[in-house]
Formats: sequence, structure tokens, C-alpha cells
Amino acid sequence: MNNFLTDAPLPFCKGCGHNHIAANTEKALQLLGYDPMNIVLVTDIGCHGIIDKSFLTHTVHGLHGRSVALATGVSAALNNPDKKVIVFIGDGGATIGMQHLIDAAHNGFNMTVVIHNNFLYGMTGGQPSEFTPFGFKTPYLPEGGVKTGYDICKLISAVDGVSYVSRLEGISDFSKELAEAFSRKGFSLVEVMEICPSYGVKSNPGMKLSKVVEGAGLKIEKFVDREVEAYKTVVKSELKPLFNEEDAIKTLFATTLKKPIRLMLCGSAGEGVQAAAEFLLKAGITSGLNGTKKGSYPVTVGVGFSAAEVILSSEEILYTGSPNPDVICVTSADGLEYARKTLANMKGGKLFIDSSLKAPETKAEVIPFPFRERGGAKNSSIYNIFYLLKRTEMIPMEALLHVFNENKIAKKFDLGKMFQALEEPFYAEINEKTTAPM
Repeated sequence: MNNFLTDAPLPFCKGCGHNHIAANTEKALQLLGYDPMNIVLVTDIGCHGIIDKSFLTHTVHGLHGRSVALATGVSAALNNPDKKVIVFIGDGGATIGMQHLIDAAHNGFNMTVVIHNNFLYGMTGGQPSEFTPFGFKTPYLPEGGVKTGYDICKLISAVDGVSYVSRLEGISDFSKELAEAFSRKGFSLVEVMEICPSYGVKSNPGMKLSKVVEGAGLKIEKFVDREVEAYKTVVKSELKPLFNEEDAIKTLFATTLKKPIRLMLCGSAGEGVQAAAEFLLKAGITSGLNGTKKGSYPVTVGVGFSAAEVILSSEEILYTGSPNPDVICVTSADGLEYARKTLANMKGGKLFIDSSLKAPETKAEVIPFPFRERGGAKNSSIYNIFYLLKRTEMIPMEALLHVFNENKIAKKFDLGKMFQALEEPFYAEINEKTTAPM
């Protein structure tokens, strides 16, 4: 017979029902004659999940409550009912991932879910779960459960698409019951009832597992046993390309840029930072360069800072963002606050900053200009990138104009007036009024 567990001692506490589940899982798989390499065991956070290293099968360990979701992806990708996907999950994880359980059952994914129900969160100190029975005590619920927890077997039995559901007590030999569940095509679930020796037994001295189950009104029985149509992934042989050739950005201009340049644009939400960065990126690509863009902003999106990092290079770029930009453009106080630490670490390069702001200490060359005054807050980032190219000529201005004019934003701009505002004599006049760096 094949071995599914290593010879090392199991990692659970002495007397823990998880030991019995692991041992009976091995027996059940042996009874069915499975090859360990045809088994995928998916677990998540919780005491049950530390079993991973003990199984000689494929194992996947995920986030708390997400083992069923992960197993769904594994099952759909395998698309083979002869490859057995087994999910181990605790009562806490089953509560957190309840919708995953229902969806997997409803769709009939090929897997067997084994719920390790010890009525509490055993890994984190014995907090009650939504499966904690009436009257059952835990260290965090010394007065006992005030209501009966979920009956997961009844819930899943009511879902169309499930093939097998049973509840059993995790004592003696229940390998045949597990084998029965493992042999089903489609979605099957077994709830194994047990008591945690570290928190459950100590909090409920003298209480027997059978009395807990009986008192909770949880029947030890087979709820569902039927043939169903299991989920089958529809494999598409012909797929349309993600990008059409005509949508590719074509090279129309040439640049003299010899080495990669990393830029960071920083401003406030709603002031065109992301749009300006995309114009700059596309202008670089139309000039024959490779480019990447990374946008950053708070969850609120519409308020606070907005920042974008653009990299342009004649060589292939395999990443986005850069902790050490060559150029930083700042058009607002929000943007300055976001860029402050990066500016402090710069060893050189250039800082283009709105002249209303005081530049922090930095080794970058500080170039102030009244972007907000001349372009308005909403257009300050657009003015910024045009002024940037005027001063650096890293890519042709014609490339930026070409990309810009193709966008509907261009209709709101008087380009002649903007370029007049960006002329050097005007800059020199304004520069006298700017605040000197700190």
C-alpha cells in the first residue's frame, strides 16, 4: 500500500482529534488505492493546517478560511475527477469561508471538504466560533455558548450540486466513512466532531464528545448521498489575443536617451497625475522606448495624494516603480508629503517643484516653477510634464504632443497659451519670486 503520511510524529497536541482525522485520511486513501501524487491536500490557517509537512501528497497552504476557494481553483485547473482534491478546514475557517463552501457545493467542484470541528479557535487561545454549541465553554466564553452554532451539514445539504454530506464523531476508526466521501464525484463534505484537549476539555471537565453533539442537536448521520453532475471546466481551444496588432503603440519618433530614466510624478487626487504619467509613458513608447508605470494613491482615491512612477528605457524593463528615481515632479503639498522620504534619499537628479512649495533638504537639483498658478490646480501635472520635456529633452516634444492631441483632454487646452507660459524668460521672472529651498 502507498503511504500518504511521513513516519514522523504528527504535529498535534496529545489527544487532539486532528490526529485521528489525519490517520483515518491515510487509511481511506489506501482503501481506495490512490497514488499520493494524485492527491492535492489544501489547508489554511489553524491547528489543522500544520499537517502539511506530514503528508506525502501535493499540499497547498492558504489564508484563513480560504482553503475551499484555493481548492476550487485547483479543481478547475486539474479538470480531472481522478485527481483527488481534499480540503482540510477548521470550524473557524469554515465560518470565515462560508460563502466559498456554498459556492463550491453549488457548482459541484470535484473536492472533499473535511471540517475539523472542535467548537472553537484552537490556535489563538480558545475563542468561540460560530460552531460553538449551546452551553459549551471556552476560555473566552466561560459562561458557555448562549445559542447553538451553525449546522453546517444542514446548510450544505440544502445546496443544489452537492453529492455527499455526513457528520461523524472523530473517534475510533472512521476511515470507511471518509473513503465513501472521497470516492464521490463532485462536491462532498464530512464534518468531524472533536474536542480540543487544550481548551475544550479543560473548560468543560468531564464532558464527553457524544454529550456535546447530542446536546447541540447535531445528528450523527449521512445527510446527502446521490449522483450529481460534477463541475467540468470548459476548455477553449481558440482564444482571441489580449491585444490586437492595430492597438499596439507604434514607433513614430526617435530619442537620444541612452540609459534608463526613472521618474516620479507626485500631486493631489483629481489633478491629472495619473493621466500625465500615461502621456509621458506613451510618448516614450512612440519614441522607440520600453516603458512601465506604477500608480499609487490612498484607498479613498478622490482625496489625498496621487503619485505615479514611470520608467523609460531602450532595454527591456521587468519591473515597475523605483525607490531611487532620477527625476521627481511635485505639484502639490499632498505630493510633496508623499515624496519627502524619497527626496531625502536622492543622491542627485532633479526635482521639479511648484514654486508655492518649500523644497525639503535633498541632493537633487531643485527647479521651481509656478505650475499651479499658470496651469490651475487641475492641469498642474500636464503643465509639469510639458515643462519637464522642455528642460530635459529626454524624449521629443513632438512625441508628447502627438500622444496628447489624440486624447480628449487636449480639447480643453490652449496649447499656444500653455507654451507661452512655459517660456524661459517667463520662468526667469517667476523664479525670482520663488521661495528658496530649506
